[in-house]
Amino acid sequence: MSPNPSAPTALITGASGGLGTATIKKLSNAGWHVIAAVRTSGALAKLPDVESLTPVVLDVADPDSIAALAENLSPVLGDRGLQALVNNAGVIVQGPVEVVPPHALRRQFDINVLGQIAVTQAFLPALRRAGGRVVNIGAVTARVSVPFFGPVAASKAALASLNDALRMELRFQGVDVVLVEPGALETEIFTKAEKSAAEDGWTGGTEARRRYIKAVADAQAASAKQSATAIDKAAGTLVKAITARRPATRYLIGQDARALSFLRVLPDRLRDTMLLRTLGLNRASFEATAESVHHA
Repeated sequence: MSPNPSAPTALITGASGGLGTATIKKLSNAGWHVIAAVRTSGALAKLPDVESLTPVVLDVADPDSIAALAENLSPVLGDRGLQALVNNAGVIVQGPVEVVPPHALRRQFDINVLGQIAVTQAFLPALRRAGGRVVNIGAVTARVSVPFFGPVAASKAALASLNDALRMELRFQGVDVVLVEPGALETEIFTKAEKSAAEDGWTGGTEARRRYIKAVADAQAASAKQSATAIDKAAGTLVKAITARRPATRYLIGQDARALSFLRVLPDRLRDTMLLRTLGLNRASFEATAESVHHA
């Protein structure tokens, strides 16, 4: 643990990812001690080399792993408790809703929703003692779902609902609850999502799968042209959510996040049209594939 016993302490899950490591560096520079949680021991090597860091292994989808970490850290945190819990661990499951495998959907909710809440429940006693805060990493797609990202949008929407309830439930217990909603980030998580999608495959018959081939390719090509927020800038916003004396209840990260959030107020049909156009999706995207299915 920290050589400075008076240093505030944050527990960050998903600490070996781009946003996690950048946030650890900034918090360390600001005088915080960070307990950096990664899913496997192999990921420990990816953690940044900073002055005040405690690396731990935590699988947020494993109740035994969560319980063990909470028990091990309890005497270490002691009466001072935990100043911040950052629920940063998460995965992206993508693809057309019709053909996403059920096991992939379950994994999405196990990690992005159930895991985050289980970790929060385990560390609330320590957060209460410190008058600390919970910072949940959501996504702007929780506000406005996007074609082929329905699974992750649904999980983040569920997390946002639980976040809002928790914020009110803990308001008078001295624990703040904050939601950070990034748009696209310059991080490897999207590359990992594509790899996972390829490994999971698509469910349904051949015809159902082939209907989406061109549409998905068109959407991916359009998305690749969209600008993403630099990780260092995103980490700066996350650190603000962690350290601000009076934090906002929500922080958006990125121009795309603000633009997508604005679309929420539009009528559904108009919003649908604008999103489809932005992603390069039109009737031809689907008809071309449907035609190939018809002649197959």
